[in-house]
Amino acid sequence: MSSENAESPKAPAEPKTAPPALVKADGTEPLRNKKGGARRTIFLSIGALLVIAGIAFGVKEITFYRHHAETDDAQIEGHIDPVLPKVSGYVTEVLVNDNQKVSSGQVIVKIDPRDLQAKVDTARAALENSRAKVAVAQANVSSARTENIRAESDLGRYRTLRQKEEVSQQQYDAAKAADDSTAAAVSATERGVTAARADVSQKKADLDYALLQLSYATVPAPASGLVSKKNVEVGQYVQAGQPLLAIVEDAETWVVANFKETQLKKMRVGQPVEIEVDAYPKKIFPGRVESLAAATGAKFALLPPDNATGNFTKVVQRVPVKIVFTEPPDPTRPLRAGMSVNAIVKLD
Repeated sequence: MSSENAESPKAPAEPKTAPPALVKADGTEPLRNKKGGARRTIFLSIGALLVIAGIAFGVKEITFYRHHAETDDAQIEGHIDPVLPKVSGYVTEVLVNDNQKVSSGQVIVKIDPRDLQAKVDTARAALENSRAKVAVAQANVSSARTENIRAESDLGRYRTLRQKEEVSQQQYDAAKAADDSTAAAVSATERGVTAARADVSQKKADLDYALLQLSYATVPAPASGLVSKKNVEVGQYVQAGQPLLAIVEDAETWVVANFKETQLKKMRVGQPVEIEVDAYPKKIFPGRVESLAAATGAKFALLPPDNATGNFTKVVQRVPVKIVFTEPPDPTRPLRAGMSVNAIVKLD
């Protein structure tokens, strides 16, 4: 074989590079390894602190919710009184503005009273006419009684004369008929007086009703509070029962909190409540549970659920709970109906 085909000797293998030593010759660790160990220690410490904090927070929350029930599905409520006219007519005066404070009984709207005054005048005239009829009926009774007394006297004389046969039977019968007729006339006129007096009572009731309707031409405030939702102007024709405005009473407010049914196991009337109003952060209003509703809110919905239809999905229901404030109102922090609150009830 030629020298080209001869297998050439293999070159000696280069020695592998040894991994860097973890420890230097002087016995110290490299700087890179020191930094890595320090990071791991910091991360482990932070992780441990987070775990401890999470456990502490969880224990605190569990302890808190074992003795408290909280919901933010709550708002302030108050009395809102609608102002409705009791008669129809054109508005002549509007004496209040939006958000104005008014007192109970204060006149706030006036309606043109002329048509109502005309009805009063008509009813008063009818009453006077009816009273005149009573006087006439009473005069008729007096006249009828006088005639009856005369007829009774004539009948007595004719009875005596008839017994002596000094008058005919025909004359006696005529006297008897006259007595009966005048007695019937007395009864009739007395009934006329009774009817006339009843008509007077009716006409007096008509007059009182007309006067009452006339009084409705001035519309007073039903309660003290603030004018809201004003919807009436001068010259407007209003119907009886038409909403004109509303009075939001400022004397009393309370909270309606809708708690889940699962939160009601330990809830009782009289338990203290902490009320947090969104409008006044960091301010706690003290209160207490006054009552629990007799049914869930869903039962009062326009279309209450009917679980018998077959399409049943269990949903945790909410029960309205009325909470009252236990301290007088703070004038610097007025509470308005509809404000959102967070209610925390301390359970037994």
